[in-house]
Amino acid sequence: MTPEQRARDFDTADPLAHFRDRFTLPEGVIYLDGNSLGALPTATPDALRRVVEQEWGEGLIRSWNGPDFGGAGWFEAAGRIGAKIAPLIGAEPDEVIACDSTSVNLFKLISAALAMRPGRTVILSEPGNFPTDLYMIAGLEQQGLAQRRLAPREELAQALDGDVALLLLTHVHYKTGAMHDMATLIRAAHEAGALVLWDLSHSTGAVPVDLNSAGADFAVGCGYKYLCGGPGAPAFAFVAARHHPQLVQPLTGWFGHAAPFAFSDDYAPAPGIERLLCGTSPVLGLAALEVGVELIAAIGVDRLYGKSQALSEFFLACLADLGVTLELVSPADSSARGSQLSFQHPQAYAISQALIARGVIGDFRDPDVLRLGFAPAYLRFADIAAAARHLAEVLASGEWQRAEFNQRAAVT
Repeated sequence: MTPEQRARDFDTADPLAHFRDRFTLPEGVIYLDGNSLGALPTATPDALRRVVEQEWGEGLIRSWNGPDFGGAGWFEAAGRIGAKIAPLIGAEPDEVIACDSTSVNLFKLISAALAMRPGRTVILSEPGNFPTDLYMIAGLEQQGLAQRRLAPREELAQALDGDVALLLLTHVHYKTGAMHDMATLIRAAHEAGALVLWDLSHSTGAVPVDLNSAGADFAVGCGYKYLCGGPGAPAFAFVAARHHPQLVQPLTGWFGHAAPFAFSDDYAPAPGIERLLCGTSPVLGLAALEVGVELIAAIGVDRLYGKSQALSEFFLACLADLGVTLELVSPADSSARGSQLSFQHPQAYAISQALIARGVIGDFRDPDVLRLGFAPAYLRFADIAAAARHLAEVLASGEWQRAEFNQRAAVT
């Protein structure tokens, strides 16, 4: 049986297959980059049109208040959407807020953790963590407030000592897809007196996460990958309820005030997770994010993860059937990786460009990684079989050597 024949059987039996119709996907495109930017839900344009034309165009400033006051509830949107994200990451509704960007939320929570561990200044992470995570540590280090310490992932537990205030890690590694054992590392950090901050940008909506069961302290994540909130979508932040009374964040903007419309000269933080807010909420971005969150929640993360594992295993099987040999840098065990496969090749960039020219959109990560994402909400097994065949043909023909595929673009 050919890969295409097996794909047809798998697609026929797939209980999630009908959700593909709830996404807008260009004809002739196989989209394997949902781990960078999720596809557009079909409901998003109408949702944005409603917000723009009715809530903004007709409601004007009245839309900040809730329905009881004739408004659309813009003021409560950050908390409302955070509460919808919470079940996707194993949190309570009052522990998550949708706001700002992942980078800004990292800065807030790193700073908050340092304040909660006086006398400790070390932020422990791993080399090769997503750059913005390391850059946020560096920003606080330049201010003399933190010290960066990096240790290989297999040595992280041993690097925890009495100087470490915070362990900062990405749950699913952006480049390789390797997944940390969250509960074990949290336990080791707490035994050393440190707090833990997880970047869930490549986890939320793709792999099961249970922050409270693992005893997590803090987490952040973006809204534009598996949550399909659109380019530059608002991010989210999680703070365990037990930490709310002690939480002090450095960006004391008016939306994080206990009574922002009292217009007091002195700052008083909101009593709960709302104290992580800073400036005025981006209403249009939140509206698009809410559509994506609701759709992913309706499908269910456990079902999504099960299908993503099946898709990635099928892709590897297709490559084997086609005689393709590439160095896999993702964990071979599908239960140890996120919803992606990464391959190492010295010409990975040119190969990715040749695939894009054929309508197979993946991406490249420096210096030599071809990265393919398996967003199961809208991918078919037929897409996977076709993508594998395209990759085999690109490699066999050497078409990646063409000059246009070796011109480096700004965004890779």
